[in-house]
Amino acid sequence: MSSTFTSVANSPPHLSFLQTFTLRRKERHTQNQGGKREEEDRYPQNPGPDARTCTHAPSPAAEDGSPHNSRGPPVTPISKLKYSGPPYLKKDSKKQSSSRFNNLSKNRELKALPLLKDAAASEREELFVQKLRQCGVLFDFVTDPLSDIKYKEVKRCALHEMVEYITTQRGVITEPIYPEAVSMFAVNLFRALPPSSNPNGTDFDPEEDEPTLEAAWPHLQLVYDFFLRFVESPDFQPSIAKKYLLDLFDSEDPRERDFLKTTLHRIYGKFLNLRAYIRKQINNIFYRFIYETEHHNGIAELLEILGSIINGFALPLKEEHKTFLLKVLLPLHKVKCLSVYHPQLAYCVVQFLEKDPALTEPVIMALLKFWVMFLNELEEILDVIEPAEFRKVMKPLFKQLARCVSSPHFQVAERALYYWNNEYIMSLISDNAVDILPIMFPAMYRNSKTHWNKTIHGLIYNALKLFMEINQKLFDECTQNYKKERLKERELLNKRETVWSKLEEIASVNPCYSTVPHSQDGVSPLASGANDDEMNESNLYERLEGVHQEAMGVRNKEKPLLRRKSELPHDSYTLKALNDYKRPDEYLSTPPDVNKC
Repeated sequence: MSSTFTSVANSPPHLSFLQTFTLRRKERHTQNQGGKREEEDRYPQNPGPDARTCTHAPSPAAEDGSPHNSRGPPVTPISKLKYSGPPYLKKDSKKQSSSRFNNLSKNRELKALPLLKDAAASEREELFVQKLRQCGVLFDFVTDPLSDIKYKEVKRCALHEMVEYITTQRGVITEPIYPEAVSMFAVNLFRALPPSSNPNGTDFDPEEDEPTLEAAWPHLQLVYDFFLRFVESPDFQPSIAKKYLLDLFDSEDPRERDFLKTTLHRIYGKFLNLRAYIRKQINNIFYRFIYETEHHNGIAELLEILGSIINGFALPLKEEHKTFLLKVLLPLHKVKCLSVYHPQLAYCVVQFLEKDPALTEPVIMALLKFWVMFLNELEEILDVIEPAEFRKVMKPLFKQLARCVSSPHFQVAERALYYWNNEYIMSLISDNAVDILPIMFPAMYRNSKTHWNKTIHGLIYNALKLFMEINQKLFDECTQNYKKERLKERELLNKRETVWSKLEEIASVNPCYSTVPHSQDGVSPLASGANDDEMNESNLYERLEGVHQEAMGVRNKEKPLLRRKSELPHDSYTLKALNDYKRPDEYLSTPPDVNKC
């Protein structure tokens, strides 16, 4: 969260903070305008391993105090299995690993060839071709994992040797190598994925489902590694691979999706003529996911790629890109498994709003329709919102926040009240307190006495105290208005009770009255325990101070704001395989060059 938990009253005046922030925003906007490009977009692939491994906070803040830190899209985690409890009990229905290659090679008896480094220079090209053809042989890793172990090792060693060869040698990717390499890629990678282990949409739960790992990964990892290094060569032409590569993102193995993500990064950055096609195909995957299947394993990885793509869009934004935001990214908030890719999705949305603040209003109005999952994302948006855009959405936004503050779900109320610990949001509230305080005051005051959770009482105290310090006169007016409204409600309730009493008197004259059961026993049908105590303005501040101190004493800081739905034992082999996996970015020979993309 981009906030501190100190009172805003102890900070510099809100107006000066807003002026400072606005100046920074103008400087950044000027830099963006000065960087317009003639090409379609500048694709700043992630600048290196440090940026690639940055974690995603609910509301990122730069160290220099700017409201948003654009260090790159949040990285999709490889393993979501955090449980380290009792041993995994194998079930009879344990799902098989994938990679069920239907076309296993008939002749799988491979002969170990001489090393490339030991061959004469005139023979290396032919030897390279022979090794590529050897690596096009497919083996059975599922029905009989122990078969052809010797020949599987020959292929693995050949792949490893070729990876080292093209990494350390120059001028070795000649014309005869290209078709053989592409053929080897196609045979190993471009395959129909096996049926999902959990194909029913109602049961699809990526947070809970254990991923099905790729049984042939010892070979596939080296093929992908070779592919990445080959893509960096000027000789590579990805026209054959462009369609099939995207289809593989539905693989259940997160390691394969991670390699695919890096590979697509490279292709998008190097080949300008394929960019529109790649974006179109990604859009088609999203449309099918949103409106047809709601089942896809690689949405987070695709959004991570798009985060870098959006970051490089030229200004002003094209209508095509705005349509993508409104028709693709926003509907992605409606899918049931949103939590799996929400950090990457929120990053993409915030990137759009930083480039075009005019899109803020339709985005926030859409999020309010898809409520209530998006308190974190909304705070990220408010961190980069322009004051003029804020005024367009503040009334519906704070009406929704008032409902959140009143929520009996204490985590919802708690997350909404954390907005008052964000200095930039408080500066916006301060400038528009005349409109915001009348909306928030009734919900805050009512729940300061009636909410069951003591922590909420303390957070409400903090918010009300800030409102009092911002505009004491307006706060007193809201207090008086709230008191008058409560008196009107009580008068109306008394009138209704009087009418009911008269009706009961008339009914008591009826001879059948005694036969009707009376469960109320003299209690008015409109009686309610919701009446507030009489509001005493003189001791309001002192009473809330006491509530705040009590709440601070019972706060449990160890409990996380968000919890997993359940903690189930996982297959120890799967857990170890995911933990041992190393991302390709960590050992690629040439990191992406932002200036050339």
